[in-house]
Amino acid sequence: MKTAKLIIGIVSIVVFVIVMFQSCATGVVNALESNATDASGGGGAVLGIIMLIAGIVGIATRNSKGGGITAGIFYLIGALIGFASLGTYGDLVVWSVISLIFAIVFIVGSVTMKNQTKL
Repeated sequence: MKTAKLIIGIVSIVVFVIVMFQSCATGVVNALESNATDASGGGGAVLGIIMLIAGIVGIATRNSKGGGITAGIFYLIGALIGFASLGTYGDLVVWSVISLIFAIVFIVGSVTMKNQTKL
């Protein structure tokens, strides 16, 4: 499970770049169309930042239960924010579902982790 947490953390950092680029593009389009009621660009940016934070926490604490649960909670909060701010940014659903899947993996992996002692 430590390897999976490492891979998910790295993927999360890469996804951050994609989500931020798309969120900025959505924000520009909303500004050009005078669509002030749509918050999907800002919600996507917040989701991206939370995924970056969760990825770093997940990589740094992949050997501990508490760190995995913390990263999972960050992913869960990001998914909830993403789902709450759906709008013209259609890919936000995809990134929110991915964040939810990452949250499930981190939380379940941390809860089922056996106590390991170093020799």
